[in-house]
Amino acid sequence: MTSILLTYDPLDIKVIESLLQDDSCGGQVIFVGTVRDFSKGKRVTALDFEAYEPMALLELEKISADIKAKWPVVKIVLHHRLGKLLIGEVPVIAGVSSAHRAEAFEACAYLMDALKRTVPIWKKEIFENGEEWVSPTP
Repeated sequence: MTSILLTYDPLDIKVIESLLQDDSCGGQVIFVGTVRDFSKGKRVTALDFEAYEPMALLELEKISADIKAKWPVVKIVLHHRLGKLLIGEVPVIAGVSSAHRAEAFEACAYLMDALKRTVPIWKKEIFENGEEWVSPTP
């Protein structure tokens, strides 16, 4: 089972936990990304996320298939927020469940690395005195 979601609504860790629950799985790894208040020596006030949604969803499905081919995982979850998020808000939650923890850790790390590397979701950092795209401008 794979659950992929791009949304403007707040993310809920309890939803992710329930989606990952499976009696055959002894390991669940969940990564929660939060908006921090400092980057590159500047005070951040917010982040703004944009995506090319059809391509992002296809790429996330491809990443999920890659994970299933490399590790014996049972469930994969990737939920990502879009729009403007303030300090402390959650832009991304990724999770993997498998029979054993080692595979869950490895697969979840791969999921986050692949997300950052290949999925067309762009992040703009908004500072007290300006803003800049962290990824190339969409």
